[in-house]
Amino acid sequence: MKKTLMFAPLALCASVSLAADLDAKVAEMMKTSFKANGIASIERQVQDEVQKACSSPTQPDAATMKRLEEAQMATIQWPANGDYTGGDWKEGAKIAISGRGLTWTDPTPDNNGGGCYNCHAMDPKEVSAGTIGPSLVGYGKLRGNSEPMVKYTWGKLWNSKAYNACSDMPRNGFGKILTETQIRHVMAYLFDPESPVNK
Repeated sequence: MKKTLMFAPLALCASVSLAADLDAKVAEMMKTSFKANGIASIERQVQDEVQKACSSPTQPDAATMKRLEEAQMATIQWPANGDYTGGDWKEGAKIAISGRGLTWTDPTPDNNGGGCYNCHAMDPKEVSAGTIGPSLVGYGKLRGNSEPMVKYTWGKLWNSKAYNACSDMPRNGFGKILTETQIRHVMAYLFDPESPVNK
């Protein structure tokens, strides 16, 4: 029994060392095998502080979550002209349903889709909608278009991690998935009374 107890710490040290060695080997393999091409850059492989914290085996504590969310809130770019919802809801519908973009074959990120339907229901007539996120059917009709609601929605689209650091929702503006103009179109899709979202 004593011999077993003596070897237990050695086995633990060996497994920790092996895990660190494997992590280093995987990181090196990724670095050497992935090549930047077009808009697909090598920087995509590097996790920022939020990604590291939220992909950890343990959930970040409340103080860490608050600190991360405050830092993410500071990254939100509000529309310079104060126009949050002046886009075209028809363009917003196209962006919401499209999941294309961010590949090495795309010349610019300007044609990216939002992929919103992967996680949300929006137009009640669209049968292919995800359930990972909340339903957005009737978004503007149910929530109204008060300044706090409009600003919250813009912020959530720009950088969802400002509201929940470990949210599954992508950081559309911060991550350069969608441009300011595209976000304005999606905002119109959510708020415009003529949008099918609000019918």
